[in-house]
Amino acid sequence: MADFVIYPDPVLAQVARLRPVDAAMVAVGAALQAAAESVQAYGLAAAHIGQAEPIVVVSMGTPGDARDYRVLFNPVVTAVAEETSVGPEGSVSMPGIEVPIARAQWCEIAHDAADGTQHNLRLEGFAARVAQHEIEQVNGVFFLSRLSRIKRDTALRKFGKSQR
Repeated sequence: MADFVIYPDPVLAQVARLRPVDAAMVAVGAALQAAAESVQAYGLAAAHIGQAEPIVVVSMGTPGDARDYRVLFNPVVTAVAEETSVGPEGSVSMPGIEVPIARAQWCEIAHDAADGTQHNLRLEGFAARVAQHEIEQVNGVFFLSRLSRIKRDTALRKFGKSQR
C-alpha cells in the first residue's frame, strides 16, 4: 500500500505548474497509478503521494465496476455543464471523512499523454466528478474548501478525533 500525505500537509495546498511531459513526470505518473491501484482509489492527484506535479489518475468506470485508470498529465478543465449534482467525496489524505459536494455533471478536459501529445476528453457522471476533484487538487484546492465554514469545521473536528 502506498504512503499518502495526510491533511494538512503543505503539498496539498501547492499549485502544480504545467510543463512539458518528461521522464520524471512519467515516473510520477506510474507511481501515482500504482498507488491508486493499491487502494482501489477512484482517482488521485500527485499531491497525494507528496509530489507537486500536474498529474492525476482517474478511473473511467463507475462505482462497482473494475477500475479503468487513465493517467492525465497537465490536465485542465476547459468546459463544464451548468447542471450540477451533489455526491459524496473523500480523500486518501483525509481517511474516514466523506462529505457531499456539488459538481458539474460533465466536464471537458485538455491534457497531455505520457508521450507529450495533447488530447481532449469529455467525461460524464461519476468519472467527471472524480476528474474535477483531482484537477482541483492539482491546483492546490483541497475538497473541503468547497464546503461552508460550518460543514468544513465539522469535518475537520471529526478527522481530528479519528487521528487520536
